[in-house]
Amino acid sequence: MEALDFKEIQPLRDMTGLLELARLIAQVGGPKKVAVAAAEEAHVIEAVNEARIEGLVHPILFGNPERIRRIASELGIRTQNLEIRHAKNPAEAAELATQAVSSGEADILMKGMVQSSDFLRAALNREWGLRTGRLLSHVLIYEAKGYDRLFFMSDGAMNINPDLKAKIQIVENAVTLAHVLGVNPPKVALLAAVEVVNPEMDTAVEDAIIAKMADRGQIKGAVIDGPLALDNAVSEEAARIKGIKSPVAGKADILIVDNIDVGNVFYKSLIYFARVRGAGLIMGARAPMVLTSRADPEEVKFLSLATAVIAAERLPYVHEAV
Repeated sequence: MEALDFKEIQPLRDMTGLLELARLIAQVGGPKKVAVAAAEEAHVIEAVNEARIEGLVHPILFGNPERIRRIASELGIRTQNLEIRHAKNPAEAAELATQAVSSGEADILMKGMVQSSDFLRAALNREWGLRTGRLLSHVLIYEAKGYDRLFFMSDGAMNINPDLKAKIQIVENAVTLAHVLGVNPPKVALLAAVEVVNPEMDTAVEDAIIAKMADRGQIKGAVIDGPLALDNAVSEEAARIKGIKSPVAGKADILIVDNIDVGNVFYKSLIYFARVRGAGLIMGARAPMVLTSRADPEEVKFLSLATAVIAAERLPYVHEAV
């Protein structure tokens, strides 16, 4: 197939378009290699096998080979199609998977049945990890009925109670992923319970500081405003009723929450009550990292892999343009 240039892409507006782009990237350049740490989990094996069948990835599964093969067999998956490598325990599996990515053997790192602390300890190892000096943060991408665009939400999985400095990097990581998916410049809403700067509410004050920093060019690549309540961040009608005049109000692409409690409930409400199609990536490392909850549906893991395929292809272009 003739080589295609993926430096510039049109904004992706739904998960169908995201999956189509991931397929095209894999068709042109071949599947990306994904190193899975502690792959002894049914949803993980299902997701990586589906991505393998789609031609998106070549999975390298680190863990207990006997257990991986047994789970795959129970799922009706032929283990001959899976590359399986021995690790004596989940922590070692995380180390070996990370080393495969840091050495360039693999393009994507994925968490399986390993504690997040062990997974991240390996990913951030000073000698062979994926450090860049930036904060790691999780970004959820999802589609919502009635909207003509994908939404991004951060951070509901990594940073517990980020301070102002950390929040700025969370914003920047989410903006980077939006650029990866063709949304440039994204509109960023800094969420709070109110849309006014209340000196007694730390969230509102920090949001106002970040918004002013963006106005002064200290945060680039996005249009940022806050504090904004969720309704007037995503509903132009709500913004009109409340008299809010802002280029972000009602038109937000990225929603930034104040802490992990808000983000985690937001994320799980979308998945379990709204049944949205969603995906997630850890941003801020040298390579895309797929870190999903052990209870996440297989589709979330599969779509996260598809997003990682796009990120693995597009991140060098995005970083070059910044």
